[in-house]
Amino acid sequence: MNIRIDKFLGNMGIGTRTEIKKYIKQKLIMVDGEIIKSSSIKIDTDVNEVRFNNRIIEFRDKVYLMMNKPQEVISATYDNMHETVIDLLDEDYHHFDLFPMGRLDIDTEGLLILTNDGKLSHRVLSPKHHVNKTYYAEVDGQVLDEHIEIFEEGIDLEDFTTQPATLQIIHSEEGYSEVHITISEGKFHQVKRMVNAIGMNVTYLKRLKMGGLELDETLELGEYRELEEAEIKMLLGE
Repeated sequence: MNIRIDKFLGNMGIGTRTEIKKYIKQKLIMVDGEIIKSSSIKIDTDVNEVRFNNRIIEFRDKVYLMMNKPQEVISATYDNMHETVIDLLDEDYHHFDLFPMGRLDIDTEGLLILTNDGKLSHRVLSPKHHVNKTYYAEVDGQVLDEHIEIFEEGIDLEDFTTQPATLQIIHSEEGYSEVHITISEGKFHQVKRMVNAIGMNVTYLKRLKMGGLELDETLELGEYRELEEAEIKMLLGE
């Protein structure tokens, strides 16, 4: 990519255009080993080596983060009442204009992807691509084998009928069950509403998987890490 040096450095979080002009006067910016004198020169991000204060600045356009979202944090870029997932990020990521790929309810934990790649986000979330999402749920009732077939047939939730879903019983006893639920949509409160439809309530919900990508269980609640290239493809089930 051909880009002005000040825009490149600004996009990489080094500073504003005014600050970058100051850094140039201080002889802190080099391109291919040469100190530059102008903020308007253009570089090729695939060819030229840029250094700031003798530190190589790698070009990054798109960013993909996996977060283990905690409860009481909302899946939004801004909110004047609640802490958002963006608030949990280090300042190094703020200039990338990241946003959550889809949403998890405020009381739902687990796998959330943050990115600035709108095309990928649209593809993953588009109903026509049917990217599956798997949740672990604790339920205040006894889930039975007969409920598995109900989920497989799709459930009428009045405003829409769900696509066939998978219900896997992990543990079931009178008054309490643990299940895995896999859906291909992502409607508002969908998993909770599906469980409500069989006469029970979800008491705890955690997303474990999107497409072929599973939550990194080494991430504590509120922690995050960048995705590897192979993991980005897993989001699409590739």
